[in-house]
Amino acid sequence: MSAARLASAVAATSYQREWFQRLRERAAGGAPTAFVNADAPHEVFRALDIPYVVNQWWASVIAAKRTGPAALSQLTAHGLPDDSRQYDALALGAQELDEARAPWGGLPSPTFAVSERSGDVSHKIFELWGRRAGTETFLLNRTAAVPAPDGWWDLVPERWEEVFGAERIDLLEAEIRQLIGVLEDRTGRTLEHEALVEVMALANEQAEWNQRTRALIATARPTPIAVTDSIPSVMVPQWHRGTPWAVEAARRLHDEVAERIEGGVAVHAGERRRLMWIGRGLWSDLEMYRSFQDEFGAVFVWSMYLAIAADGYLRRGVDPVRTLAARFVGLTDLLYVPPMSSSWYVKEALSHGIDGVVHLVADDTPGAAFISEALEDQNIPVLEIVANNADSRSTERARVHERIAEFIRSRVPARD
Repeated sequence: MSAARLASAVAATSYQREWFQRLRERAAGGAPTAFVNADAPHEVFRALDIPYVVNQWWASVIAAKRTGPAALSQLTAHGLPDDSRQYDALALGAQELDEARAPWGGLPSPTFAVSERSGDVSHKIFELWGRRAGTETFLLNRTAAVPAPDGWWDLVPERWEEVFGAERIDLLEAEIRQLIGVLEDRTGRTLEHEALVEVMALANEQAEWNQRTRALIATARPTPIAVTDSIPSVMVPQWHRGTPWAVEAARRLHDEVAERIEGGVAVHAGERRRLMWIGRGLWSDLEMYRSFQDEFGAVFVWSMYLAIAADGYLRRGVDPVRTLAARFVGLTDLLYVPPMSSSWYVKEALSHGIDGVVHLVADDTPGAAFISEALEDQNIPVLEIVANNADSRSTERARVHERIAEFIRSRVPARD
């Protein structure tokens, strides 16, 4: 039985549209809003009831609506580069588009812009947000990774001090407390301890559902849901992390996956090759992921979004602020810094029975070669493509579809 569109994905996308319009209405009424990077401690804003938009999600909407080139052209009009860190910079350019051209009517000017100082560029982009009228920037420091124990994914929920080191957590905890002070001062609100405790507990419950869903998909043959459905089903709730709605959405996704497996539903009944996509989503061409099924029996069964939602966020602790620091202090390490990242991708590839990997490498993804090498050492072939996921000009130049087809044909044998 072939798989229709996942109801969880449809519901999540619909909810996000309605939520965004409510955010626009609140902003129009004078309520404070925030624009935050994925590596910022969102839970603080949740507990203070300050609605926030995540940079990476908004960039994905801009790219999916094919307004990326127009947004990037606005950057060049202001003397800024349009060929570096496009994923981070798209939203800044899109602010210059008029309401008719901007996706979903456009992002309201945020009151706060918050990011980690990751790399040489991201904090510069967020500093530019702070130069816009009415927006204040707050930056968190990015600390260096330390060697982590093997199998960190089993340790981080409880033994995060051991994995990341107390000094790194000390610094981020202090900065989060400083951020809370700034937000309280500017808004006149007070962060209630119990409110943050509840947000953290709901976020953990959501992560536990994601772990169960990931386990189902890893062992299912053939694959019951397409990555183009799992991504919105996971990531929309991820940006609402710490709410009852997000927990319910994660549970609904789990139940729907379980029902599909029970009913023998498959993305492609003739699945003969299982592919892994490492890197950010190709938002401007999501149909690409399913375009190799009929000719090659090749199905993308894995993307990082469900996997990091399962392994990256679960943290249990007594002090909610320190526990929150432990959630974010090493998030970038888990995805990009070897050996933490490389060992994790190998673990995920083996558990999902991956036959071949497409690795999209952007200009801000360090350690990519180590990840590819670790997979090849396990006799899992890897295709590296250097391109920016949010810039359709970049992916067109990289001939993504053509190169994946050749990779499958030449290096990924079909299973019997």
